[in-house]
Amino acid sequence: MQARRASRELALILFSQLEKNAEKYKNEDFMQIILKSVRTLISSSYDEVNLCVSELTNLKNQIIEYENNHKENLSRPIEAENIPVPIIMTSDFEAKIDMLTSAAEKATSALDIAELCTLSGQDEVREYTIKIASEYRSHKKEIDKMISDYAFGWDIERLFKIDKDILRIAITELVFIKDAPHKVVIDEALELAKKYSTDDSPSFINGILARVVEKHV
Repeated sequence: MQARRASRELALILFSQLEKNAEKYKNEDFMQIILKSVRTLISSSYDEVNLCVSELTNLKNQIIEYENNHKENLSRPIEAENIPVPIIMTSDFEAKIDMLTSAAEKATSALDIAELCTLSGQDEVREYTIKIASEYRSHKKEIDKMISDYAFGWDIERLFKIDKDILRIAITELVFIKDAPHKVVIDEALELAKKYSTDDSPSFINGILARVVEKHV
């Protein structure tokens, strides 16, 4: 994960914690919210890894039990070791595989969180995250008006908050920070939408950002 990508993701976490009157926050407040959020992420990552291990252990125990109770092993002498037996692909074992897949996804998610938390300690990442937040604070009304103006047929108050926050971060970078190529900022916004929002969000966000670039950049 690149430093700027980590900053944008941390900014999204930060924005999710902000109240409507973002103007009241100081940079020190932003930093405290980030630190608190990172601690929460670390705890979540720890829980996800433990859940993954627990699910894998349960699956192993269920397979052992299946082997022990298989007719081939039940007919063997008590002192004899079990022999491997074929596992029939029943709906029951399909569910076990689904559980294993879920465990693997949780482990991957935990690794992403761990990487993000590690990067959050870097000065470059923290400073750019605060820069996004402070620039949004200074231009909140303008940025939210752009979203409202270009979200044709949508009431900004009824948009998914996470979509609004992704747009706020991207517009802040595009119009007020101007420190990264337009394509990079938009692509990163779409990746955040794919990761955290609905299937329809990327195209919706892309349309608004295209209008922002056309009219303001």
